[in-house]
Amino acid sequence: MGKVGYFLLYLCLGIVAVFQIFPIIWLFLFSLKDNREIFSGSPFAMPSELRWENYLKVWESGIGTYFFNSIWITVVAIIFTILLASMATFAITRMQWKFNKLVLGLFMVGLMIPIHSAIIPLFSMFLGVNLIDNPWSIVITYTAYNLPITMMILLGFYYTLPREIEEAAIIDGCSIHRMFFRIILPMTIPVMSTTVIINMIYNWNEFVFVNTFISSDKYKTLTVGIQNFIGQYMTDWGAIGATLIISVLPIILAFIFFSNKVVEGISASAVKG
Repeated sequence: MGKVGYFLLYLCLGIVAVFQIFPIIWLFLFSLKDNREIFSGSPFAMPSELRWENYLKVWESGIGTYFFNSIWITVVAIIFTILLASMATFAITRMQWKFNKLVLGLFMVGLMIPIHSAIIPLFSMFLGVNLIDNPWSIVITYTAYNLPITMMILLGFYYTLPREIEEAAIIDGCSIHRMFFRIILPMTIPVMSTTVIINMIYNWNEFVFVNTFISSDKYKTLTVGIQNFIGQYMTDWGAIGATLIISVLPIILAFIFFSNKVVEGISASAVKG
């Protein structure tokens, strides 16, 4: 490809990048305006004054609680999902037992079940064990529903791991549990970064389960709690913009810091042999 070809390629990529980044920049500027500037001025104009008080207003009004609920629920669900998926994938791919293919098939069936088709059975089950209006019902649901896709990503990488490493560890007297946690699990960090991003995006943005299982404001996550601010600040559109920026910022930062690992993980899990 010549210089002209590279120029056209980078030009197209630059245009795509502008279209992708512009809505975020526009929303950020929107969050720093008041109603007068939003409705009377140009939608693309810079704010005459940076009104950071919009962020302070929504934070002091309770969005901080929703924000921290989203953080700890997302983090705990990710830890459980990746740990359980790694254990199951290790057992299926690296250990020889009679029903390993059947168990793998049962996990993969979960990919074909619509995520929200089990809301009524789940609600009935959680009601029976007194987990309605309890954040652990959300953690359990997220963990269960993310297991199949997480295992599917891990499978390709686990099949590429050389068995000589495990054989050497066993010869040195390493137990199966120690071998998994001290040798195998650290080797899967590149592909685990991919699963972290995928799980984080789903857990952070999920709405229906939280809206169904949680009724108390103190347990709501950001996606559900933000509805209260839309009603509360019906005339304060700058405050609504501030809540939206707060809600998307963690996802953007996570992807910026883990983007290289995501590419490495996808490449590692896609190549076998």
